[in-house]
Amino acid sequence: MKFLFIVQGEGRGHMTQAISMSQMLGDLGHDVSAVCIGKSKRREIPEFVTKNIKAPICLFESPNFVTDKTQKSINLSKTIWQNLLKTKTFNKSLKQIDQLVKKHQPDVILNFYDILGGIYNAFYRPDCQFWVIGHQYLIQHPDFPFAPGQPVQKLLFKINTHITSLRADLLLALSFRPMPEHQIHNLHVLPPLLRKEVRNLNTTQGDFFLAYMVNPGYVEEVISEAKNNPEIQIEAFWDKKDEPIFQKPLPNLTIHMVDDELFLEKMATCRGLLSTAGFESVCEAMYLGKQVLMVPVKGQYEQACNAIDAQISGVGTIGNKFDISKLADALGSAEAQKEMNREWVDSFKTRFAHVSNKSFKKEYEANTFSPEISKGSKPVNPSFS
Repeated sequence: MKFLFIVQGEGRGHMTQAISMSQMLGDLGHDVSAVCIGKSKRREIPEFVTKNIKAPICLFESPNFVTDKTQKSINLSKTIWQNLLKTKTFNKSLKQIDQLVKKHQPDVILNFYDILGGIYNAFYRPDCQFWVIGHQYLIQHPDFPFAPGQPVQKLLFKINTHITSLRADLLLALSFRPMPEHQIHNLHVLPPLLRKEVRNLNTTQGDFFLAYMVNPGYVEEVISEAKNNPEIQIEAFWDKKDEPIFQKPLPNLTIHMVDDELFLEKMATCRGLLSTAGFESVCEAMYLGKQVLMVPVKGQYEQACNAIDAQISGVGTIGNKFDISKLADALGSAEAQKEMNREWVDSFKTRFAHVSNKSFKKEYEANTFSPEISKGSKPVNPSFS
């Protein structure tokens, strides 16, 4: 089978998921023919992405969040307004994606939560299946824990998630934990999608705390924590453009440009993780038995939901700022359920194979017995086992 990925380029989570999926599909004998990644002026596509994805990578302009002046919180009104002003640019991106789809003729387009991916599928109607994957699609499950309050942000989050999955054949919802059965026919709850590199790590308890800052404004909080706790070592990572690969503003604080191999090494040996509430980093820490203090990005309702869901799952503690003492108080609780978490995560390939086979079997039977095969149907019967 041939896959084409469309990947949101905000943060590192969706890109690392794309790496994980490409590895797994390769193990199963399938092909990723192209990877389209949404880019932003304020971020670089990390080197680990180009290094680990073997398929051709195509960058395209895609909607992105706009931060406030402190580069910490999300400014929703500016985000909406500035993206609306770029409609012509995004139309060019849709045409760019369509050219790649026509060139590679995939059996499946797999969208990693990019809004243009859903719009493309709705308006261009490609002759293949369209699947979406991400923790965000768990909002369709009746037991998903929405963050209280913020009704406007909640509505916008639901609308954005719906747009990314317009006319989707499968909603692959990644979850910290198994969820009860439900009645939504195309929603499938799957474990976190982690890379081989994470699953092969040997964990130890080091003498430092790890910090990951999705927005560069959080560096002030990290520096403050390092000043107030000179006896504690902190290793921090960010992806701010035009910064040196390595800098040491304080004797007990080192700040690295995002380097995924180094980040995972530090994750495996840290005492605990201070991070914004991105799904992927929290899942990596969960698998390695590391406690996380999660600081949801203000204005990003999705992260508020992530934090609540992770706390219910017992893999993290919610904070309103990067706070070493609060994380230190919670140390040890994640290690206790590490094996149970690993068993859930390690079942991804089997569960994904079952869902994939079921989807194509349904299409195959419809094409075989239907007197008229529609333009968008492919009479195939692949195996993902």
